[in-house]
Amino acid sequence: MSTLDVARAELGLAVLYLNKAEARDKICRAIQYGSKYLSNREPGTAQNVDKSTSLARKVFRLFKFVNDLHALISPTSPGTPLPLVLLGKSKNALLSTFLFLDQIVWLSRTGIYKVWNELSPYTVSFSSLISKRNTHKMELGYFVDYI
Repeated sequence: MSTLDVARAELGLAVLYLNKAEARDKICRAIQYGSKYLSNREPGTAQNVDKSTSLARKVFRLFKFVNDLHALISPTSPGTPLPLVLLGKSKNALLSTFLFLDQIVWLSRTGIYKVWNELSPYTVSFSSLISKRNTHKMELGYFVDYI
């Protein structure tokens, strides 16, 4: 058995284990969005619930990038057109990169991994650029300044 087959098998087991957190994430998402609706953007208990469940959902996404990494190195079914294969593999590569960088940003924001901000502002800036929809122009300017 080749090294790639062993890696596929180990990643397959990790995917099976990590898929169990999907249901818990969906429950947290319902609580988060329900509290966001009830809070109506006013400070109070509902907004605190929204913030805490948002942070809790990040924990459920830990190592989620492994799923797309597994799909990236897995062989495609025979007869699949090349453009679809390339699109699928690029989606898996980009999504696993985003989820990995999102974990680094979360770790640095929670204070668990403080050194990352000092070592690599490029990556933190890039991940923030992708994850924040309302501040594209500001983050893009920040990202371009470092290049």
